[in-house]
Amino acid sequence: MKTVQLGQSDLHVTPICLGTMTFGEQVDEPTAHAIMDRAVERGINFLDTAEMYAVPPRAETFNATEKIMGNWLAARPGLRQKLVIATKVAGPARGMPWIRGGTGDLTGADIIAACDGSLQRLKTDVIDLYQLHWPTRAVPMFGAMYYNPAHDKPVTSIHDQLAALGQLVKAGKVRAVGLSNETPYGVHEFVRLAEQHGLPRVATVQNVYSLISRALENGLDETMHRLGVSLLAYSPLAFGLLTGKYDESGIDGPATPKDARIGKYESVRKQRWGRKESVAASLRYNALARDNGMTPTQMALAFCYTKWQVASTIIGVTTLAQLEDDINAYGTTLTPETLAAIDAIRAEMRDPAC
Repeated sequence: MKTVQLGQSDLHVTPICLGTMTFGEQVDEPTAHAIMDRAVERGINFLDTAEMYAVPPRAETFNATEKIMGNWLAARPGLRQKLVIATKVAGPARGMPWIRGGTGDLTGADIIAACDGSLQRLKTDVIDLYQLHWPTRAVPMFGAMYYNPAHDKPVTSIHDQLAALGQLVKAGKVRAVGLSNETPYGVHEFVRLAEQHGLPRVATVQNVYSLISRALENGLDETMHRLGVSLLAYSPLAFGLLTGKYDESGIDGPATPKDARIGKYESVRKQRWGRKESVAASLRYNALARDNGMTPTQMALAFCYTKWQVASTIIGVTTLAQLEDDINAYGTTLTPETLAAIDAIRAEMRDPAC
């Protein structure tokens, strides 16, 4: 599998990244180790985690995923240097008092302390890509639609956060930095301030991107392209909606798969993935895939794997079989006719899960 450069950094990663947020909640540690082993066997060199994981977030599983990954790395001497490990510091912990006491800010000191904690849990001397999980600013994210300046509050500045990241890079604890769930303004400001003050330049933005979540193409993609920042696309299968597993049962009925995220967690059904518009759009795309001789998973992943906007697609799995399906979809091409049909559905149904 070829590798791609992340932004202007020296990181080169596979176009498929193994996401791990299910490890420690839906996936126990032995299974998580087996999944990571198989991903590496299949050629993946890029793994992503976060201090907040596992998800759905709760106090009992806070930090669990990093610990699982750290145990896995420690048991495999020599493997660490072959991998690119990414993790994230949680943004303002609104509604999650187990993260920094639920503070509404993310200071430079918070970033440094969180990084030290992640290094310890991951049992590594350096984090290859360290990301801010979500903005400190009051911006629309995780399904919210509108920015409201009335919600702005005094918080740590982007410059101060960058300065803290700079300390981590200078200390050799972090190789490159990135953002997540960011806006065009945020990306521009992080890059502008980095260039103005000689601070680390963001290499990546990890944002949602899938057939039912394409708002990135409404301007953020141009921002990232012109500034040389790479996209890490998360939730390419829209929490399972684009696998077809809910097509017959729906997301909240007696036949809903109870081991799948939307079926298992009521909190997920209340998010953007549970909107009736999201379910309706997924049904249309899944039918289009079958009409063109593909499984829904194949078409949804091929869409991300082949888009110019995407540097690496983050896949999240709970079984080895899912991992194999997701990797096997790499190399699937979509005809111009299929792509036109995808765009026609989007023109009609827009982006219900953004």
